[in-house]
Amino acid sequence: MTDTNSLPFHLQLLVREYGHSTYQLIQGLAQIEDVAERTKRAGQIVQLMLRLQPALRELPEVQTRLWNHLHAMAGEEVILEAPVPLRSLTVRTEKPARVPYPRTSPKLRAYGSGIEALIAKALTIEDAAEREQATVQIGRTMKFLYRQHNKENAKDVTILRHLGELSGGQLRLDPAVVDAENLFEMPVGRTPAFIVPQPSQQREGRDRREGRDNRGNSFGGKNGKKRKKGRSQEPQQPPQ
Repeated sequence: MTDTNSLPFHLQLLVREYGHSTYQLIQGLAQIEDVAERTKRAGQIVQLMLRLQPALRELPEVQTRLWNHLHAMAGEEVILEAPVPLRSLTVRTEKPARVPYPRTSPKLRAYGSGIEALIAKALTIEDAAEREQATVQIGRTMKFLYRQHNKENAKDVTILRHLGELSGGQLRLDPAVVDAENLFEMPVGRTPAFIVPQPSQQREGRDRREGRDNRGNSFGGKNGKKRKKGRSQEPQQPPQ
């Protein structure tokens, strides 16, 4: 019996998923010399693997998944004429390249490096109208991030100054137009997708719908009923 503990980790996971007996059947494919007969036997093992894991039927491209699992357990030297493309096994064994960690910090920490990437993208836009619209969207996002970072009301002149610093003075908007039309404010009834409501806000909204104040007392509303003041009187028992 083959000692599966000496196998690579990804093969150990496949053996645990389909069972040691299935792994022994797959190892026996190397003893079949005829490629057509070997592929036929491999197809039967694939059907067995699907019976052992019926939940895989709901996944897309289940045959590609099963054949590649069989190919991984059989080994690169076992040639198969599979009806689906088989991935190279070197992808599982090669160590991935190291992802370089960013060495430079953003110029203004309140906005992060994402805003700098958006500004660099906006500078490549040649059409003046599209470039101005992109600048408005960037300024709107910067104002939202500035409020989240500093916990205070951000002024449009501050956002415009920071926008000029990050863009090297290439992205400009008329301060009077920004102030008159509130270009840096989010549209009414529209909330950014990345805003997460806080538990206190969720509780406050639920209390308001149920007709309670901050202390949990009912004050009458859509669903709440106003409580009567004073001590409730209990019904008197009739004399014996």
